[in-house]
Amino acid sequence: MRLRSSTRALFLGITLLSGLGVIGCGYSEEEMQAKLREINDLQAELSKEQAQNKKARAEIEEAATKVGQLKAQLKAAGVDISNLNANLEQQARALEDYRKRAEQLEAIKKRFELLREKLQALTKLGLNVTVRNNRMVIQMPGDVLFDSGRETLKKDGQDIILKVAEVIRSDAGLASRTFQVAGHTDDAPLQGGRFKDNWGLSVMRAREVLAFLVTPVEKGGGGLNPTRWSASGYGETDPIKTNDSPENKQANRRCEIVVVPNVEEMLDLKTLIQ
Repeated sequence: MRLRSSTRALFLGITLLSGLGVIGCGYSEEEMQAKLREINDLQAELSKEQAQNKKARAEIEEAATKVGQLKAQLKAAGVDISNLNANLEQQARALEDYRKRAEQLEAIKKRFELLREKLQALTKLGLNVTVRNNRMVIQMPGDVLFDSGRETLKKDGQDIILKVAEVIRSDAGLASRTFQVAGHTDDAPLQGGRFKDNWGLSVMRAREVLAFLVTPVEKGGGGLNPTRWSASGYGETDPIKTNDSPENKQANRRCEIVVVPNVEEMLDLKTLIQ
């Protein structure tokens, strides 16, 4: 429409100029000035429509850029965009799916951050709260919990576990999660004893911590829901440091309380704390 209007204005201007050239002598000064003003008006209109046309082309280019960005987002989201003739309804549905997935990831991230904030209170007890093997983990030093080669909790160990249990029990969100107690040792072989090897010792230590956590408060325990807890032993197979110094060996002798992820949280937690 704009191009046709501009062409028409230009054609009229040329016609008027032609008329002036052919029978110019038959016009009065006043008529000449009137026609010149008319030509100037037409030229102004032409310039205006050319500017509008330029603006329209810029808007089209901007829209094309946004479409390109949208296609890139859809491709990154795993949406097949090889068929460029897909109708607008399909593209709109794909964009909505992408938006929902992005919102779901953001919600999981917020829950993860909230969980981490709640567990950070345990760092005041000298415990380490970290992410290992895509699990959030509360690490408790084994030497504080147990004597060497033993599975009976020491008094200091019981005090720490009671404080951990209080943090979890007093928060409905934490108390409703699923946890696992994991026992770990260094690589020093056991010298006899009823556990036979580090596997047996780590399992029994994990079992001892779990039993204390779920013992009712009125009986001196942590009072946590036993249906949300389990225990496992890793022996020396999952060290956090190389067993090449007394300090590293001590760090590997530990019990961990692992927050078991929900199904929807089965993603790389490390990416959420970058």
